[in-house]
Amino acid sequence: MLPFALSIFTGAFLLFQVQPLIGKYILPWFGGSPGVWTTCLLFFQTLLLGGYAYAHLSSKLLKPRGQTVLHLALLLLALAFLPITPAESWKSRLSGEPTLHILLLLTATIGLPYFVLSATGPLMQQWFSVTRPGVSPYRLYALSNIGSLLALLSYPIFFEVKFSRQEQAVMWSVGLGGFVLLAAWSARQVWRHTAAPGASSDSGPTLSSPLSALSASAPPLRRDQLLWIALPAIASVLLLATTNKLCQEVAVIPFLWVLPLALYLLTFVICFDHARWYHRGSFAALLAIGIACVCALLEAGSDAPMKLQIAGYSGTLFVACMICHGELYQLKPPPPQLTSYFLFISAGGALGGLLVAVVAPAVFNEYLELELGFIALGIAFVALCFRHRSRALALGAVVGALSATFVVPALSSTFDGSDGLLAELLKFYRIHAVTLCFSVLAVLACVFDFRRGVSVAGWRHTLGLPVACLVVGLGYTFVRQMTAVEPVAVLRAFRNFYGTLKVLNYSPLDPTENYHLLMHGATTHGLQFVAPERAFMPTSYYGTTSGVGLALNHFTDLGKKRFGVVGLGTGSLAAYGKAGDSLRLYEINPAVERLARTSFSYLAKCPAQVDVVMGDARLEMERELAAGHPQAFDVLALDAFSSDAIPVHLLTQEAFATYLKHLTPGGVIAIHISNRYLDLQPVVERLAQHFGLATACISDDTEEDWWVYSTTWMLVTNDRALLARPEIAAVTIAPKKDARPAALWTDDNANLYSIMK
Repeated sequence: MLPFALSIFTGAFLLFQVQPLIGKYILPWFGGSPGVWTTCLLFFQTLLLGGYAYAHLSSKLLKPRGQTVLHLALLLLALAFLPITPAESWKSRLSGEPTLHILLLLTATIGLPYFVLSATGPLMQQWFSVTRPGVSPYRLYALSNIGSLLALLSYPIFFEVKFSRQEQAVMWSVGLGGFVLLAAWSARQVWRHTAAPGASSDSGPTLSSPLSALSASAPPLRRDQLLWIALPAIASVLLLATTNKLCQEVAVIPFLWVLPLALYLLTFVICFDHARWYHRGSFAALLAIGIACVCALLEAGSDAPMKLQIAGYSGTLFVACMICHGELYQLKPPPPQLTSYFLFISAGGALGGLLVAVVAPAVFNEYLELELGFIALGIAFVALCFRHRSRALALGAVVGALSATFVVPALSSTFDGSDGLLAELLKFYRIHAVTLCFSVLAVLACVFDFRRGVSVAGWRHTLGLPVACLVVGLGYTFVRQMTAVEPVAVLRAFRNFYGTLKVLNYSPLDPTENYHLLMHGATTHGLQFVAPERAFMPTSYYGTTSGVGLALNHFTDLGKKRFGVVGLGTGSLAAYGKAGDSLRLYEINPAVERLARTSFSYLAKCPAQVDVVMGDARLEMERELAAGHPQAFDVLALDAFSSDAIPVHLLTQEAFATYLKHLTPGGVIAIHISNRYLDLQPVVERLAQHFGLATACISDDTEEDWWVYSTTWMLVTNDRALLARPEIAAVTIAPKKDARPAALWTDDNANLYSIMK
């Protein structure tokens, strides 16, 4: 068993170690968007399906010796793809949807190595069944997931911190070479076993009894095969939807990729190790409470504390995946059908990835996958109750739903500033009245069954009614949230690879106060008045007393100026452009440019020369330097760090080195660091210290005009006299005395944990 165990563990470790590594490599090439990781997961799940299909077909069409020869040949061919470092030529110059480009990049870089590694689990388990007939191979599947889990957990806390990306790629390549040797050792065991006198040459194990032979020959039920696909598909949808939610709110970093994926894999480890670890009643109750908490977090939105969001969404994902994978284990077939079973599971995972990464952006203008995933889970839960005739699932769900009516109000009262638990309880009852009615019906159904003398271990079909009632209530709650009417009219709405965008029309009946506002997710990205006399005013984050406003006005006093902006938004900073000035704006999302030109008029009204460069700002600036065209900006405004998912690659040592080459000798980098969850000031100060520059942190929170927001900007320059000017020095915040200095961020190491608020 040792060679198979080592091969499975090593293959799984390499399989999941390469995922965050390759994702971190290409993330800066596509704007640091959450869609990069979603697309990567789609690729990984699709190739996992391909690997499982290869394992299944080879076990059916080839004898064991033929399998070993074919697999070793593919492994040797995979070594030709080393090293796995993506070539610079793959850097995106696309201004549209990059999903296909990312998939092609991954295929050319790690396609074959990942494919053959993905076949390791089912193939080695099938080989083990050949050499050890009658011994269950399912614990090897749990070992595979332990290796995967260890790879994920070790990446952000060890490998990412200790080694550069290049060193990680070299270590992974060495590991793949070691895996080839282990696979050859396992193949030798199969070869020797099939060469022994009387050894079976069939791909399946020798069956030890007529009963096992009968179970092996009996095909699985169609409804079970449907659940083999549906349950992992639902778990995959919830995994990707939860990851998207966390990355949109905080940052696109390996930690927030790894945490949901690690919990997802942990449920595989627990469920496939032994049936005793999954208790239906307990997890059914926890699922009901978890879903209720998710409803509360979705209602609260960005008002919920970051750590509570991470804990709530991740904890509920874990419980939901325990239900999916625990029930999946209960439906496992005999070992001879093992490869087809895993093929169905991987098909479900790939289907879930396809629905989130490709179908949802094409169909929806909002992120609705999380709500729809939980509705699908509820429907599957009802089906499982009837499939297994499980009283534990039904009673657990009812107990959890009733508990949630007290847990969720207590949770909500901690983050929305209400008048107390009683007020929250009343609010919960008012909002979720329909859900509570169904909960009462569920309890009455259970009581009715008990009065009829049904034992705790017994089952009647009426016991499915409580769960059906709860699922109807769940569906009502999520549909209500998804279809909630906006408080103002939505003029335009888009969703693409980079997120969701809405243009809202406020005060349409008041010509003086009427304005349009651009929302990216839950964050405002600028507003503009409709009335011509107010349409060219600097608003929102860009008022004249803001850090960027002070910097731009300083250079306006000196004459013509040239300034650049990272992040177009509504084009609000164009309000500072004068005749003879030059304004260069970098924007990666084509939908933003379309809205800036059609729903807002800052760019059209600006008398300066305006150029919009489509693509990732850092990559475009690097290309301009390579072409010998430094921009000589007087001011470079970085407006990409305001809440939502911050693009970390724009705030590293390498990025700053590029920016400085585009500045005039006395130029200023103005960085917008307003953020709900992260304190970016120490990061900017550390970068400035590294390059020998001075900084000023300006927080303008005393505006009298409602259309000018409270913001925090940092000015970075080598012109200390500029920062000493009275209008800037008077509003500069003194450095924090007790602030812990941040580490220097680089492309290989950016530690967000130390700057969380």
